[in-house]
Amino acid sequence: MKIKYIISFIITPAISLFIILFADLQPGEVAVTRTLAVALIMAVWWIAEAVPLAVTSLLPVALFPLLGIMDMKIVSATYFNSVIFLFMGGFIIALAMQKWNLHRRIALHILMITGVSPGRILLGFMLATSFISMWMSNTATAMMMMPILISVIDKLEEAIGEQQVKVYSTGLLLGVAYGASIGGIATLVGTPPNLSFVRIFHIYFPSAPEISFASWMLFAFPIAIMIFICTWFLLFYMYKPKKQDWVNINKHTFRDQLESLGPIRFEEKVVLVDFILVALLWIFRLDLDFGWVKIPGWSGVFPNSSFLDDGTAAVFMAVLLFIIPSKTSGTKRIMDWDTASKIPWNIILLFGGGFALASGIKDSGLSGWIGEQLIFVADFNPILVILAIALLITFLTELTSNTATTEMILPILAGIAISTKTNPLLFMLPATLSASMAFMLPVATPPNAIVFGTGRITVSQMAKTGFFLNLICAAIITVMTYLLGIYVFDIKLNEFPVWAISK
Repeated sequence: MKIKYIISFIITPAISLFIILFADLQPGEVAVTRTLAVALIMAVWWIAEAVPLAVTSLLPVALFPLLGIMDMKIVSATYFNSVIFLFMGGFIIALAMQKWNLHRRIALHILMITGVSPGRILLGFMLATSFISMWMSNTATAMMMMPILISVIDKLEEAIGEQQVKVYSTGLLLGVAYGASIGGIATLVGTPPNLSFVRIFHIYFPSAPEISFASWMLFAFPIAIMIFICTWFLLFYMYKPKKQDWVNINKHTFRDQLESLGPIRFEEKVVLVDFILVALLWIFRLDLDFGWVKIPGWSGVFPNSSFLDDGTAAVFMAVLLFIIPSKTSGTKRIMDWDTASKIPWNIILLFGGGFALASGIKDSGLSGWIGEQLIFVADFNPILVILAIALLITFLTELTSNTATTEMILPILAGIAISTKTNPLLFMLPATLSASMAFMLPVATPPNAIVFGTGRITVSQMAKTGFFLNLICAAIITVMTYLLGIYVFDIKLNEFPVWAISK
């Protein structure tokens, strides 16, 4: 502990001060040097978590104006934008699902459909976790799935014996933890790094085509499916029970739990319809052009369609929940502010700090300077560079916050792309996806920590399984970025896009 604090509060500030006083990275441009000093402190504090992540995220508000890097009005404006409202709207709808237990009902329905053999139970839990995690916090998803999973494990132990189920239960626990992370990459609202990418990409390349909910899903959803299948095979192969030990769990287990929830209430129906509608609004906001057929987007109906984005739909559908009356005694509306106030404001500040840092790195010219130092990257095959990025971020995020990692790395990758005349998406897309692929350690993601907290799994089991899965995910992300990403985002390998050229 002492070493962490010495590095964070003595050594790092001393190095940053030395850089400010004696270094001159780009003669005549002091902002470049000073931004590097601030970025160093933020990076070390984020990695070491010397203070809460949200507190580190506030440093640009104080240091950028003091050091003459950016005007206070501009810095503060970066902390609240359309991406934040997309996150808030989506999270409020997710909180409404939790308030009325709709997420639990959805999970149990999925488990009833998949069946009760060893492979199907694992598939059911992973499928339910991944699907729910596409729309709500992976932490909340894992927390919700744990009681259901533990009850199933307990029934298996009653029927078969604790020793016979021990190995298989490890696979089930890892399946829930990993499923929460895998599902999150499939949609923009599934996990914070995705939203960080969208905003930072816009900061650096405001003229680039919009990364919409639909375009992201066209790219990331197939990748999530591939990773999901590989994870299911790996977990079942490593932790499947012996045939002679297995007795199918009672088919009515999930049905009994579902019946204990009672008949679906009016409030659940409203939240379900609201949830489906907002998903459809996100997917069909812009035109979907598949080549052989073009589906016009609903935003085209409005005269100023460019004024609308995914955050508009998220907030509109979230507000409706505060208006529609509830039929349950003791509650006036479907949604109330006491529930909505559970929005993770620390994540919103973390977003803002990342956006402010990205703006500072760009406006000061630091990203260009870093890119010039790494221009040799252009000599390597793009697929090797993508693989290196995927592996670096995958293993780095095992020890750091995935959102903080994304917000530290993406501005640097944008600068490298500009210097090497490479389409920035080739670097930024795999980095964003890889930030969510942390499967080795309990500290890597909240779902891992939640599963480890049950006391039914060891660090070595998670590390061994996660190491192989990290490698598999890096390979899948590399190949799919190179193949599918090029098609979805119209990336020309040997062409530097016009929208990436600095004005």
